Amino acid sequence: MRRSLGVLFAGSLTFWALVAYPARVLGGEPQLAYSATALALCSLPTALTLAWAHGMAARPQEQVVIRLAGMGLRMVVALGGGLALYQLVDYYKQTSFWIWLLVFYLFTLALEMLLLLAERPRTGEP
Repeated sequence: MRRSLGVLFAGSLTFWALVAYPARVLGGEPQLAYSATALALCSLPTALTLAWAHGMAARPQEQVVIRLAGMGLRMVVALGGGLALYQLVDYYKQTSFWIWLLVFYLFTLALEMLLLLAERPRTGEP
């Protein structure tokens, strides 16, 4: 589990570093703040879902429930947090903030799925 969480955070930070610098050069300081906020809003529920999935690995019948609950958690924290910032903080009332949130939402979701699939026990079935 620690390895997966480490890969999740290292991969997310690496992705952020790769996209944030050009965005800052092209769009200024707000783009750096929007991307860092999106990274935080998306990484937290993804890490929680990944840890939960590892904790329930002994009970494969509950994996579907974990995926659905993880999707709900991700939506509430990432999208709900983004909506709260958009409504309450004038600084975040920009379309580019939502673009960053979408980019990091999809990236962390894809990375989580790759990590879960890589650790899934292989069977002899095709």
